[in-house]
Amino acid sequence: MDMTVVELSNLETLVAGLVTFAVGKTVCKALPFLGRIDLPISVVGGLIAATALTIFRSATGIEVAFAQRITDILLLVFFTTIGLTARFSSLKAGGKPLLLLCAITVLLIVLQNVVGVAVALVNGSHAYYGLLVGSVSFVGGPGTAAAWGREATALGLHAGMEVALGAATLAIVAGALVAGPFTGWLVKSRKLAPDPAAVKEATEEKNEAAHAAASNDDMMTAILLMMASVLIGAHLNDWARSVNFVLPGFLTAMIGGVIIVNVIDLFRLPVNVAPVERGGGIALQIFLSAFLMGLKIWTLGAVIVPLLVNVILQVILSMAIARYVLFPALGRTFDAAVASGGFLGFGLSSMPVAMASMEEVTTRFGPAPQAFLIITLAGSFFVDLANAAVVKLFLLLPIFH
Repeated sequence: MDMTVVELSNLETLVAGLVTFAVGKTVCKALPFLGRIDLPISVVGGLIAATALTIFRSATGIEVAFAQRITDILLLVFFTTIGLTARFSSLKAGGKPLLLLCAITVLLIVLQNVVGVAVALVNGSHAYYGLLVGSVSFVGGPGTAAAWGREATALGLHAGMEVALGAATLAIVAGALVAGPFTGWLVKSRKLAPDPAAVKEATEEKNEAAHAAASNDDMMTAILLMMASVLIGAHLNDWARSVNFVLPGFLTAMIGGVIIVNVIDLFRLPVNVAPVERGGGIALQIFLSAFLMGLKIWTLGAVIVPLLVNVILQVILSMAIARYVLFPALGRTFDAAVASGGFLGFGLSSMPVAMASMEEVTTRFGPAPQAFLIITLAGSFFVDLANAAVVKLFLLLPIFH
């Protein structure tokens, strides 16, 4: 059957993402157990839409392609709001927990590649495929997987792109389904509660926001801060490229937000951050809905069996590290549990999945500011660099030549 591709515009993609989120919300209301296991609404809606579009494609020969620019913008907006809430005064709290998280992240990356290579060799495939179904797809995500898949194809491994994108697709689904429920289970099974000081601070902020509802001026200020952060990030990106140092756009946008909020703090300027935080939450939910509905499930193809074996092993490995290594290392607290769920989110899927899962749990149980801080810093600043370095080191081993 000849395939017809229907490409949606940015506006159409945005509307589709909003509809997808509404579907997820409706389903979660109809099936309350989904909320009890802390599965984000955007994940539910996105996976339903992706499944429906896959069935539609198979039945009609029509593939729906979504615009990428609008999802890129939503991701920029979200990480900008993360930067605009990252004050240097609170960054000091990262300290030792952040170093532990980074070290354990490197451990996860190494073991994911060991598992991936083992699965590839047992399946009689080239060891390079093992890297594609290891940290390249899980910690790295679809963009990293596509880049390394092209490298594999150039080296003569003709199924490189198919394997990489198939693994990344399953990784996103696995992370989206596992991270939130795992975090909720850890909190409930250990009977953990948020730090009283964090609860008090969050309550005071909510009360202040309730008594000082965002005015039009506050909304305009929030938009200005976000756009200025994106602009600063774009200039940082241009500078980085000029010195041959490539940085992801969302990271530089977040750095722009960090610069702006700390300049504001330095001069003690009054700013209502409530519209910024609300805007970030909305951007994240729409982004995740739109991103997941565009998953190309059919790319799994003939490699589905070894990929499923691999993803099951990777999920078990990552959950074991989160539960028995990271959680105890961070002190077995409520923040440690939420951080372990975030670690599982970006370790199996992506930073947006990690953040959405953490937000779902903290909305239900209470604030975890340190968890958000260290996961944001490690997941944004550290993990991609560490992943690239570890993959390069693996490629030096004789088994890959």
